[in-house]
Amino acid sequence: MEQLENIKTLILPVLDSLGIQLYDLKWVNEKKSRILQIAVMRADGSMDIDTCALVSEKISEALDAHDDWISFEYFLEVCSPGAERELRNEEEIRGALGKHVFVRLKSPVKSMMEITGDLLEMNETTLTLSYRDKAVTRKAQVELDQIEKIRLAVKL
Repeated sequence: MEQLENIKTLILPVLDSLGIQLYDLKWVNEKKSRILQIAVMRADGSMDIDTCALVSEKISEALDAHDDWISFEYFLEVCSPGAERELRNEEEIRGALGKHVFVRLKSPVKSMMEITGDLLEMNETTLTLSYRDKAVTRKAQVELDQIEKIRLAVKL
């Protein structure tokens, strides 16, 4: 864990200089390979392959300057957190106001355990969502402590 904190401290200035935000940083074991996976995005949540390649190049240079920090072979993977990324805290949820989201609940709201709709409002304790029920647009209020999972959703 300390190793990831050191890596995070090293790469944050690199990301800042490129106008990129860190979403997640973790080690992934895949078969016999270790992968340092770094998920990044712009402030508006977008990302493209060219920017991922640039970020990967800059982070790789920074890591190479501290190659004694990682004592084993690994692959560096710089990626987007995805169009349907999980919203992990209140700040990320607040940043998704006006966007289409999927919410899985711990207990039913209006007989639903899952709601997909537009995130309209958020206060200290609740979210307000606008969702479609057949041809009718409805609203639902969800208590924050009743949310099992919330993520962005692609609107089809």
